[in-house]
Amino acid sequence: MKDQYNRKIEYLRVSVTDRCNLRCVYCMPKDGIKQVAHNQILTYDEIIRICRICAGEGISKIKLTGGEPLVRKNLSELLCRLKGLEGVEQVTLTTNGVLLTEQIEDLAAAGLDAVNISLDTLDSSQYKAITRRDELDKALFGLKTVLKYPNISVKVNCVILPGINETQWIPLAGLAAEKHVDVRFIEMMPIGLGKSYPGSSQQEVLEKLEEAYGKPEALSGRFGNGPAVYVGFPEFCGKVGFISAVSHQFCGECNRVRLTAEGFLKPCLQYSTGEDLRKLLRDGAADKELKDVIKKVIFEKPRCHRFSAAENAEENTEDNLELKQMSSIGG
Repeated sequence: MKDQYNRKIEYLRVSVTDRCNLRCVYCMPKDGIKQVAHNQILTYDEIIRICRICAGEGISKIKLTGGEPLVRKNLSELLCRLKGLEGVEQVTLTTNGVLLTEQIEDLAAAGLDAVNISLDTLDSSQYKAITRRDELDKALFGLKTVLKYPNISVKVNCVILPGINETQWIPLAGLAAEKHVDVRFIEMMPIGLGKSYPGSSQQEVLEKLEEAYGKPEALSGRFGNGPAVYVGFPEFCGKVGFISAVSHQFCGECNRVRLTAEGFLKPCLQYSTGEDLRKLLRDGAADKELKDVIKKVIFEKPRCHRFSAAENAEENTEDNLELKQMSSIGG
């Protein structure tokens, strides 16, 4: 499928839950969010139906997200069914890793292609402060365990938090020195609670890494389904990547749309526009009606986000800016 700007949309991020076992300071309030009633969350059958229709129109890559997707029961069952859909080439997972050890065997058997583990620090006290939970050992063991599965590509995602975790940028990148892991540094998205945190650019991180590991080599090509750019450091096993939506806007190459846990199809993270597919499903819509709505959402995908305060356009109005927390949208 292509949108009105001729971008090929082939990647669907599917949030399976708004719930999480952590309370990261930039993602969730201390006491959590008001959880959506279970009957308002898409069932696995409903997710499969939407993904089947999307796959028929060119979506070939699916990412399972949350909240924390591993808190939803029998996720490996959904994964297996998605892998069986005609046209679906890859199904991947984003997780905080805390529950990964106990589920990775079933996920691998179901055909998991890749996993991204969110990890902002290797310091236990700092991890507890950021996530409001004392679960670093479980997250690190989850990383260690998944690395035993050579057919599963592994990435570590670190949100750049200047003044909070900048002492950890070098140690986190060091994971790629020792292991076959790609470590990506992600600029803070000014969405929800993220608006309260100062941003920091990939250049600042790169300069610190160069001091520690030497001059990096820019790597060409795509090493995943998303917009990350990568560099290599001498004698590293893995790569270091950057996802820099603010300082290095990549909207012109954006290939994704998002399906929230409640069934709302979003063409862009920043805007609240989209369509309620859950309502259509539960009102008895036929496949053709669903397909037409999905194609409409994709075709009308905005040209770009307006995260920079200096940018101003009629799209950037209070009427359509997303006001939900990231956990409700799908990370």
